[in-house]
Amino acid sequence: MEASLEAAHIGTIWGLRFTAPKVLGSMVRGPNANPERPEIMPPDVSALQVRGLTKRFDRPAVDALDLTVRRGEFYALLGPNGAGKTTTLRMVAGLLRPDAGAVSILGIDALADPVAAKQIMAWVSDEPMIYDKLTPLEYLEFVAGLWGIDPRVAESSAQDLLVSLGLEPHLHERCEGFSKGIRQKVALAGALVHDPRLIILDEPLTGLDALSARHVKGLLQARVQAGCTVIMTTHILEVAERMADRIGVIAKGRLVAEGTLTELRLQNGRNDTSLEDMFIALVDTEAAAA
Repeated sequence: MEASLEAAHIGTIWGLRFTAPKVLGSMVRGPNANPERPEIMPPDVSALQVRGLTKRFDRPAVDALDLTVRRGEFYALLGPNGAGKTTTLRMVAGLLRPDAGAVSILGIDALADPVAAKQIMAWVSDEPMIYDKLTPLEYLEFVAGLWGIDPRVAESSAQDLLVSLGLEPHLHERCEGFSKGIRQKVALAGALVHDPRLIILDEPLTGLDALSARHVKGLLQARVQAGCTVIMTTHILEVAERMADRIGVIAKGRLVAEGTLTELRLQNGRNDTSLEDMFIALVDTEAAAA
């Protein structure tokens, strides 16, 4: 059921499809935003605020989780397999209904008003679904059309995104022949075509070669510099160490540590500890306490 639901969403559309309201690039502060139209948002509003978020399957997957991500920061959510990272992000993105708790996206109650929340965020899974019979350029223009973006704006935005991700040689090739890495980049471009203010990525570097990973990291850093917020899960700890403003470590559905790399080192009692060493120590401590 969830797989078919996610397929219907086509990246960032989440069921809005042809009834999507017009959300032009000027409603956000991304690279294509209109500088003459200021963002109206209280300065103390977090990009994401989760309170008491809970989800059970055969056991608790997310256990009364509290999490706050600030506006304009790059936040890495780390944890071992089965820790609850993806389940948490799927609930935030509106793909999975929590059993309990609250989710606020830039001040919007995402559970009470999911459409409004989805208009200002993007979700990219580690197994992206795109239309195989379209070219990357056609796919982005299609997604932009669902968002109600003017075709002239959409074409320019799509071109810029695809070129920035190194996809220029593939603009007019059908997606059905693409490798997983190229499909991942096309899905990311589709997620960003409406200039979201919150970008949620589940293992975005999976299947990417070094050059492709550099393109993706550069694009994400540019978005953060433009005022967007990025939340990313990754098993590549070096990426989190280099890119994240703050890092959260989740185990057994609970946040067990959070802070900048320096703060995490201080909490661990050693200034020279690597993120990998801290991560393993935290996970082992939680496993021993279970």
